[in-house]
Amino acid sequence: MTCDSTLPRALADGRVVVLDGGLANQLEAAGHDLSDELWSARLLAEEPGAIVAAHRAYYEAGASVAITASYQATFEGFARRGIGHARAAELIGLSVELARTAAREARADRPLWVAASAGPYGAMLADGSEYRGRYGLSVSDLERFHRPRLEVLAAARPDVFALETVPDTDEARALLRAVRGLGVPAWLSYSIEGERTRAGQPLEEAFGLAADAEEVVAVGVNCCAPDDADRAVELAARVTGKPVVVYPNSGETWDAGARHWTGTSTFAPARVAAWRGAGARLIGGCCRVGPDTVAEVAAAVARRAG
Repeated sequence: MTCDSTLPRALADGRVVVLDGGLANQLEAAGHDLSDELWSARLLAEEPGAIVAAHRAYYEAGASVAITASYQATFEGFARRGIGHARAAELIGLSVELARTAAREARADRPLWVAASAGPYGAMLADGSEYRGRYGLSVSDLERFHRPRLEVLAAARPDVFALETVPDTDEARALLRAVRGLGVPAWLSYSIEGERTRAGQPLEEAFGLAADAEEVVAVGVNCCAPDDADRAVELAARVTGKPVVVYPNSGETWDAGARHWTGTSTFAPARVAAWRGAGARLIGGCCRVGPDTVAEVAAAVARRAG
């Protein structure tokens, strides 16, 4: 079934919608090297079919939303690789079309939607600062960085923006400004540690920024530990009164020095009921959460619906 434009209505009606899992880990599982600074965005130019296959795997596992490969796709990042502005715009827009193609190809009997990913400024730097924030830029500087990419993504007609892995309130303010007038609803999703943003601000303050933003249809967290997500869902619902989006990592820890993951997964589909009960309406996974786990999440959602 092809994508349609009713995701905000589904959320307003109280439906629980299943998101995909980590795009990078699915691409790596298929044998693709993502060690480049552009990460999965490199494949937009070099192997777009691989991105379609990864999205399709999540749709067929039970996800109703695919998040595009544009997280690290920026004009500045492409420019460092010698890719000019016009070609970069084509690639950024292509990320939406590839997810649409996967939806058309997927064997599914439900609406399928596309979320256009806009990662934080630090993702473009590719130096880990996306998990710290506080780049030394003003809110206006950050708005000027984000707006051109969001305009290109909006022109590709996604169902929703995924303003994701946001590390601090300055960047959240910039993103909320940048999406105004583009005609695309958005979710705002912070990366957190404990009950604070990665930059250290209280989550109550961070979530509150989106409470009155008309463009924002859901607020929550991603790319964090499942235990931290447990506490954040209830807080996001209480502070904003909006549907909550939650898609944490597996619970494993990235060792930057050794460049591998350590520990064991704590992402259990049994958490879905608690997240849903606390107000979550968009539920999925981020890093190290693959199609098998997304299938379990979808099954848990379906059992509750039944």
